[in-house]
Parts: sequence; C-alpha cells; structure tokens
Amino acid sequence: MKTIAVLGATGTQGGGLVRAILADPEREFAVRAVTRDPGGAKAQELAAAGAEVVAADLDDEGSLRAAFDGVYGAFVVTNFFAPRSEAEIAARSAAEMELEQAGNAARAARDAGVQHVIWSTLEDTRTFFGDTDRVPSLDDGRYKVPHFDAKAEGDELFRAAGVPTTFLRTTYYYENLIGPLGPVRDADGKLVVTLPMGDSTINAIAVEDIGRTALGVFRRGQEYVGRVISIAGDQLTGQQLVDALSDAFGEPVRYEPHSWEAFRSFGFPGADEFANMFQYYAENAEDFTKARDLEVVRSLNPQLQSFRDWLQVHHADFTR
Repeated sequence: MKTIAVLGATGTQGGGLVRAILADPEREFAVRAVTRDPGGAKAQELAAAGAEVVAADLDDEGSLRAAFDGVYGAFVVTNFFAPRSEAEIAARSAAEMELEQAGNAARAARDAGVQHVIWSTLEDTRTFFGDTDRVPSLDDGRYKVPHFDAKAEGDELFRAAGVPTTFLRTTYYYENLIGPLGPVRDADGKLVVTLPMGDSTINAIAVEDIGRTALGVFRRGQEYVGRVISIAGDQLTGQQLVDALSDAFGEPVRYEPHSWEAFRSFGFPGADEFANMFQYYAENAEDFTKARDLEVVRSLNPQLQSFRDWLQVHHADFTR
C-alpha cells in the first residue's frame, strides 16, 4: 500500500486529507500524519483512527526529510496565519516564513524521492493588479495580498527542486463565515452579512473538500503532475449567499457589502490584506471563476458540497 505523508495533519486542509484517506473504502493509501506535536490531543485522535503519526517541523528540513522517507506522496501546506511569538515576528515576516518552509519541503521531498507532491497554493495577485497604487502594497512593498503572493512564489521552489508536483489552488473557506465575517446582528437585531464583494461572484469551498479533492488527485497518479488544478465547491454572489443563509436559519439575512476602502479603515490586524484579497476576488471574478470548473472538481471529489449542502450540516455552528 502506498503511503501519503500529510503536513499540517492536525490543521484544516491537512486534517481533511488525513480523514479522507482513513475513510476511503478502497484503502488505496496509508497515511502518515506529520505534526510538530505528535503527543497532542488531535494527533492522538488521528493515531487512534489508524494514521501513522510522526514528528516534523516545516522549519527543520532534516525532520521533513525523515518524515518523507519511504512515502509515495506528500501533501504540503503552510500556514501564513500561524500564531508566532514577538521574536519570531521580528525575525521574519509571515511571507518569508512561508517561502522558507516551502523551500524546506520541496528539497526534503526531492531528497526523499517522493513521487508525487501536492502543494496547496494560491494565485499571484500581482499578476492581476500590476503596479497600481489604488491597491496598497504590503510587506515593504513586495506584495498585494501576501498570503496569496508568497504561496505563488513558493510554486517556483517546487519546480526548481524538480519535484513531481501538482499545484492545488484553493479559495475562500465556507468556514470563514462562522465568525466576524459571517452574519451578525445590527442595532435592530436583524442579521447582516457585510462581505466587500459588491455584486461579484465569490468562489468558496468546505475545508473538508480540499482534502477529499487532494485524495482524488493522488488517485489519478501521474495525470496531474506538473499541472495546476484550481478548486471551489460553489460560486455565489453575495445575495445568493445570504439567501442560502436565510433559508438555513429560518429568518432573513441582509447583504450589505462594504467598499474596500471602508473595510481597510476598520483597522483590525490584517484589514489591508483582507481588503486587497476581496478586491482581487471581486475585480478578477470572471477569470478566477472560469479557472475553477466545478465539474472537474466533482470528478476528483464526488462528495463535493455546495454551500447549501454544507449549511444543512453546519448551520447550528453559527452564533447568531
């Protein structure tokens, strides 16, 4: 049986893939769950479910090389938003961290002879925005949306290492709506969603479906090596999104999109970055949506959930 090493195994995307492999009735693959804390509760749950759990750190190339030893495939994901100490923040930006970690994983996979890597990545928004000043540049002027653009730069590290790689471009999570970016009550007690998307389409997906789709890519063997596959679970306007929420909650939800400038003015950590992200989603909606063929994604993952499908299971998770 071929083994897949999964980085971020106790996180969202990696955890979804571990669970998908363990639940696969065909038992085509074994799974090696790679985590910094193999003794943690989440890691122990995976071990109890049948995963091989091993310790490794994306900042330690040698540990990754050992974790990849003897595996057929590897799923590599980095976490731009991982909690970091003040000292770690001072030493390098989150984008620099992701690039260093991507390089470590690429070289470790090469040296271990991994036959198929899936690298969880995103588009480079600078290709769309160019040098325009209407969208503020961030991270000392290097990026427009750092958590997109740094991952896109990471693509080249896998190519340069000569690793057989599929570039899995993800998108906005349905789960992001369970929280401040989801429905909240206004002064009159009415539910409101205020995503800054205007009338544009947003592509979104359940995190569990990222893992299931990655499993589908591994099942295809070499077919997707060297290719980019862009995925989503649904493609909705803001109004369609709140209509689905209204039906799930049994009460009206109003859509009131902020402008990007207003969103930036909120001043919370990351406000500029997320405003730029939503501006990219909105202004580039036609091409971003066209790149994500839901029928192709469904061929890889027949369990792919629409937003309404997902809401049937998760509507109780919202605080409202």
